[in-house]
Amino acid sequence: MESQPRLAYQALAPRATQALVAFSRAAASTLDRRLHELVNLRISQVNGCAFCMDMHAAALLKMDVDPRALHVLAGWREAHRFFDAKDRAALAWAEAVNAVPHRSPSDAEFEEARRHFRDEELAELTFAVGAIRAWNMLNASFHLPVPAKPYAVG
Repeated sequence: MESQPRLAYQALAPRATQALVAFSRAAASTLDRRLHELVNLRISQVNGCAFCMDMHAAALLKMDVDPRALHVLAGWREAHRFFDAKDRAALAWAEAVNAVPHRSPSDAEFEEARRHFRDEELAELTFAVGAIRAWNMLNASFHLPVPAKPYAVG
């Protein structure tokens, strides 16, 4: 049985929705698109947002990312075949940032991220985590269902 959304929040709060869309686009403007989508997918997995998982997996598949990389994304620490050191640094930083307030990113996590990203990129990566976390919160809270047809990536 398919769940129904609790509220059509995007229609009910169009200005806030458009502001979040704009924020999401601006947040990662200098990041590699593949890496940004990997982070979006991983944080959506952690936060349990099926709608976002479907959307970001579709975007990655459209970029010809190996489907096996998507299958093992939750185990990225062990999947070196699919995720290089920069990917792993981004995913580690994203997970650490997403864990606030339960824990703060450590100095070691910050320094590892800085080894792979310029300060501007690291700032944008952190904003990108904030943006996807906001979408996850909205979609999971209001039970936005995964569409019956595959998500159309534009």
